[in-house]
Amino acid sequence: MTNETSYRPLPLPDRRELTDAEGLAEVRQYLDLMRTRHSIRDYSNRPVPEEIITTAIAAAGTAPSGANQQPWFFAAISDPELKAQIRETAEAEEEKFYSGRAGDAWLAALEPIGTGVEKPHLTQAPWLIVIFAQRYGVAPDGTRQKHYYVPESVGIATGILITALHAAGLFCLTHTPNPMGFLNQTLDRPEHEKPLMILAVGHAAEDATVPAAAKVKKPLDEIMALYQVETRERDK
Repeated sequence: MTNETSYRPLPLPDRRELTDAEGLAEVRQYLDLMRTRHSIRDYSNRPVPEEIITTAIAAAGTAPSGANQQPWFFAAISDPELKAQIRETAEAEEEKFYSGRAGDAWLAALEPIGTGVEKPHLTQAPWLIVIFAQRYGVAPDGTRQKHYYVPESVGIATGILITALHAAGLFCLTHTPNPMGFLNQTLDRPEHEKPLMILAVGHAAEDATVPAAAKVKKPLDEIMALYQVETRERDK
């Protein structure tokens, strides 16, 4: 039996050979696709097949992670009663948040997005996906296994999940009730799993809207800088 704890290099199993022109065309097509991604709060009652959800989660599971520990868990929920229970508890926490737990600056930042205490999307959307970060792993004998770069790893996996859902023609909304510990109890998840967010997933309602502020994205020159030999030599 192969010892999986020992380094064992394998030949690269997959390789995409593209010309520069083909690569540019592919990435431009991807950019066009992602520009059509929108977070929504208004969902239709059109059902979403389970296989689409599980396949998107499988895509998320391909994400790179610290020491390949894969410190994530995804709870996919379509049960109406369970969704209603999550909504009820989440709105109770949101009531506390908007009634004093959040500072004025935080509430002012949220105002253009149009959020509030009521979260109808938690019951309207056909699926909720709760994303958990595993603080540490648990071996079959009960011993703990340290996980590395947990927030970074789960963040990458979540980005892939959202992208996969969008590629399937679905919309989603990231929701982070504060605090979220109730999700462990509701979903019977162990204490070493920390809930990070809820994704509401489904098809957009006919009258779905998005906040105007959400369409304002920073221009490229504000989110990147190029460091090239030519640039350094020109600035000397």
